Order: sequence, then C-alpha cells, then structure tokens
Amino acid sequence: MKFISWNVNGFRAVLGKGFAEIFEAQDADFFCLQETKMQEGQANWHPEGYHEFYNYAEKKGYSGTAIFAKKDTVGEPISVAYGINGEHDDEGRVITLEYPDFYLICCYVPNAQDGLKRIDYRLDFEEAMRKYMMELDAIKPVIYCGDLNVAHNEIDLKNPKTNRGNAGFSDEERGAMTALLASGFTDSFRHLYPDLEQAYSWWSYRMKARERNVGWRIDYFIISDRLADKMEDSKILSDIYGSDHCPVELDINL
Repeated sequence: MKFISWNVNGFRAVLGKGFAEIFEAQDADFFCLQETKMQEGQANWHPEGYHEFYNYAEKKGYSGTAIFAKKDTVGEPISVAYGINGEHDDEGRVITLEYPDFYLICCYVPNAQDGLKRIDYRLDFEEAMRKYMMELDAIKPVIYCGDLNVAHNEIDLKNPKTNRGNAGFSDEERGAMTALLASGFTDSFRHLYPDLEQAYSWWSYRMKARERNVGWRIDYFIISDRLADKMEDSKILSDIYGSDHCPVELDINL
C-alpha cells in the first residue's frame, strides 16, 4: 500500500504547477495534503476513483488539510474524524480515517513562530496528539503523516548549530517528538535510514536554499511500532517541485 504526504503551501497554487500530473503519476492509495489554504468550493478538482476528505480552517487562506483515498483499493473508511477528539479543529489541521486494520492521521502541526511566540499552543497540541494517538493505537495500529514542523535531530537539518532554539528546532519541540516516539511509535524514515545525511523535505525560498540543499526534514510518516516490520520503504521525493516542501512516501504491506 502506498501513502503520499505533501505540504503543498496552497492547493490552488499547486494545481497550477502540475499537481494533477504528479498525483496521477504517483498513483497512491492515499494522498494526504497539508496547508491547503482554502475554503470549501475554492478548488474544483475531483480525481476520478478517489474519495475526498477536507478539513478547512475558519480563517481564510490559512492551514487546512485533505486526504484522497483510492476507492478500488481501500474503499470507504469506517469512520472520519476532524480535529483531536473534537478539539483543536478551528484551524483545520487534522483528519483521521479509520479502516479495518489501521487509522490514518493527516496532520499539519502548528508552527511555533518566530521567537517561539506560539510555543505554548504548539506544546498543548503536541500533547493532545500524543494522547490521541495512544488511544487509537490501543485499538489498532496508527499511521500518522504530515508536516510536523520539527527537525527531530541534528542530522535532520543542514545548520543545527545556528538554528538551535529556533522554531522547528527548539528543545521543547524536539522533546515533544522524542516523547511521541517513546510512546510506541516509529519514525519510518529514520528506522530505515538512521545515518542518511542531507535528506530534507523543506527548503526556504530564500538564497536558493533548495538548489544548495540547505533544508530541513520536517515531513514525516510516524507509525505504530508494531508496523515497523511491515514497511517496504520510506522515501523523500525531493525531485518533485511545486511547493517549498517535497512529498514524502510510505510503502507498507498492510
């Protein structure tokens, strides 16, 4: 089964940058989006053969998530939930689909912002998500994907020393990821490629950062520990353009 996750930094914008062709070429069972930046009805795109699920932020042009699920391979979900146990839903950051053998969570984690202005909300969100995932994991395995807005370890960004304490690489955010992984979950990419350097999924638009590969790995597939031996691969699709992020992929035998 093939999962794709991509922060598109504006769905309407990426639709004008070849998204339909990328979507078709990837032929994923699940295609998860973050930062769609749209309201209902603003994107007239309905891929044939897929169920569509959107979560919109109350604030226009902000945040937002979506999942496209292939009808002939995965079918209708048992249930669909938005937010975290009905909370943290005003910014459209979370969609959960339940299937017979697993839960899929698509998430756009809040940015702590410059000067860590939003770190308290960020940490509240992180703890709520960790508890939510543990509750689901007690029922059946979880696949959690999205822009999680943190480079967990120094290997996950180009310039760790100069970014220490900045949003996305603060001790608090890194600690929250450590706590999540210690709660029964696995970083799929690092499980398979523990020492692979210069593997990034986001690059600033400034100073030709992507051309120079001055980036961060902040997009993830986090899975229940007991799914780790079912993984076939976890990839960063850095050759796909259209956003300041590139897609990430999970191939797993479910």
